[in-house]
Amino acid sequence: MPFVELDTSLPAERLPPGLAQTLCAATADILGKPAERVNVTVRSGLHMVLSGSAEPCAQLVVSSIGVVGTAEQNRQHSARFFDVLTAQLGLGPERIVIRFYPLEPWQIGKNRTVMTFL
Repeated sequence: MPFVELDTSLPAERLPPGLAQTLCAATADILGKPAERVNVTVRSGLHMVLSGSAEPCAQLVVSSIGVVGTAEQNRQHSARFFDVLTAQLGLGPERIVIRFYPLEPWQIGKNRTVMTFL
């Protein structure tokens, strides 16, 4: 069950229509998970500083069970997420940062229990 959170200083009107849905589909493809299990949040217009600069930027946080736990996995995921983000946001790769967090099934609550028991 992947969780993707995009924070950006770009104003909402500069984001492409359907960005959350695009990120959902891209995440499903990149991580090999069904789109029905992907959760996406997009926050725009934030006051942000990246690498000491307040120029437009974005931070993506990707959390998931079993597919973001190694450097090798995340190296491949990173390249593909950067391709999506640079194309969708019109930012250079130097203005984007991605953080990967592996999750355990017991850390995600759903349907009044945790994923361990579903």
